[in-house]
Parts: sequence; structure tokens; C-alpha cells
Amino acid sequence: MYLSHAPETDRTGQSDLPRIPVTIHAQDPVSRAGVRSQLREHPALDVTEAAVPGAGAVAVLVVESLDEVAYARLRKVVRGDGSRSVLVVSSLRGQELLDVVECGVGAVVWRHEATPSRLLQAVLAASRGDGHLPGDLLSRLMSQAGTLHRGATGRPDVAPAGLTARETDVLRLIADGMETREVAAELAYSERTVKTVLQGVTMRLHLRNRTHAVAYALREGLI
Repeated sequence: MYLSHAPETDRTGQSDLPRIPVTIHAQDPVSRAGVRSQLREHPALDVTEAAVPGAGAVAVLVVESLDEVAYARLRKVVRGDGSRSVLVVSSLRGQELLDVVECGVGAVVWRHEATPSRLLQAVLAASRGDGHLPGDLLSRLMSQAGTLHRGATGRPDVAPAGLTARETDVLRLIADGMETREVAAELAYSERTVKTVLQGVTMRLHLRNRTHAVAYALREGLI
């Protein structure tokens, strides 16, 4: 399991911390109401009707499958509204996983696993900019990450880029399931330094987000 080992109880829901704005998008009102009821009572979250601008805002998109309508909505939420996103979906076929990562989504929850605690973990991870994937999706992403990287760079003949020692240390710990603050504590870095390292990797290697960065590094044997 990758980046999905957050504890069942939330450690950040303290009353003196800013609440995370969360919007729910679903193809049917029953699904929307169900997810809303699972999240709205948590003290760390502020479930709203309209998107709230801000780096920590999260949009939860609930779909059965990633058809053209759902993908267009996902792109609008991620790229138009600027929210960090959680995709709750029943299945992802073939190229659809790459489409999701390329779109900028780093948190995915299977609908059959969408318990209140799992949804909360995914929303908190997305708000922090962390990744959250079921283990079976990680293995698929690892096998497909090289393809997505070559498509992103437009240069299929480019050899895998290397990583610095600092980048290797950070990505290896994230691949082990650590959150940003845990990586910072383990390496005696600030959280800002960890985020800067990850941003540098994704920009230099033309990757979409930290989820893709870890998968690519594993796929290419860099960590």
C-alpha cells in the first residue's frame, strides 16, 4: 500500500487550525449527499456548496467510471477551479489511470472502499499536496509511468534522468508511505525543504505531481 497508511483517527482536526474547504461533485444527488454526510461533521473540514479559492481547497469528484463527461468535469475542477482533487471511482481502465495522473490528481479512492476514514485520509492528503493511492493502482502506475513521462517530455529517446542524493532520500521515504512532515523529521529538514525538493523533481523531469514522481523513480530503478 502506497501513501495510504495514514492513521484511522485524524491528528490534524484541532479547533485552532484553519478548516479545509471541501466541495463535493457527483453525477447523482444520492452519491453527493452520501459523501457530504460522511465528511461534513469532521471539525477539520468545511464542506461548502461552491469552490473556495486557496491552495488548500479540495474538490471530491464521485463517479462510476471515467467517461468523457466525468473526465471533462475532472479537468474543469483541477485546472479551472484550481482545487486539489480526490477522485472517488469504481474502476479505471487502461489509459484512464494515466489520464487521471496527467490531469493532476494525486488522490484516488475506490468507491467500494470509500469509508468516512478513507475519504478523510484522502482529503487531508490532497489538501497538503500529498499523494494517496490504493496499492493496486500504484503497481499499475509504476508500469505505466515511463510511458507518461515520455509523453510529457515529447522526447521518447531521452534516457532516464538521475536524482540527487537529497531527492532520492525524499522520494524513497514517500514511497515507504511517509507524509511530508514525517519525511522532514526523518531527514532533519523543514517541511518547506521537502516540498521544494519534490517540486524540483517534478519540474525537472516534467512529471505531473509527487505521485507520478515516486512511481517514475521506482519504475526507472532510481530509488
